[in-house]
Amino acid sequence: MVDGIDRSILRELQQDGRMTATALASKIGLTVAPCHRRLRELESKGVIRGYRADLDAGALGLGFEAIVFVSLRQVDRATLADFEAKVAANPHIIEALRLFGDIDYQLKVVAPDLAAYQRFYDEELTDLPAVEKLQSTIVMKNLKANAGLPI
Repeated sequence: MVDGIDRSILRELQQDGRMTATALASKIGLTVAPCHRRLRELESKGVIRGYRADLDAGALGLGFEAIVFVSLRQVDRATLADFEAKVAANPHIIEALRLFGDIDYQLKVVAPDLAAYQRFYDEELTDLPAVEKLQSTIVMKNLKANAGLPI
């Protein structure tokens, strides 16, 4: 179970994942050893899944974003597993959600520009297993990304 001290640790790390254990301990009012122990415990329990840099897609030439809604022809276990494996392996699909309802998946895709996205759509999205329908929406402005969980 996650207690108040763990939540404080998690709040701080969501703001700055590179914070040293010493700085983290100081911010939450613990000494380094118990702070470090709690941190390792949160990692081993899977509460903290990893650490990564928050990159600016536009600065890396990937300023075009689209949300793609996918409906599948069939939704048996093997088809879903195949579809999900191919989505997970594709580096241009940066987020994927399986949904309840008429739409089976929502994908977030990045590309350099509209022409590159069109090629990606034509050559890769349409080749995903059992795709019946694809509907794209272009992202005009990302107002809130990687905001962290409300803990």
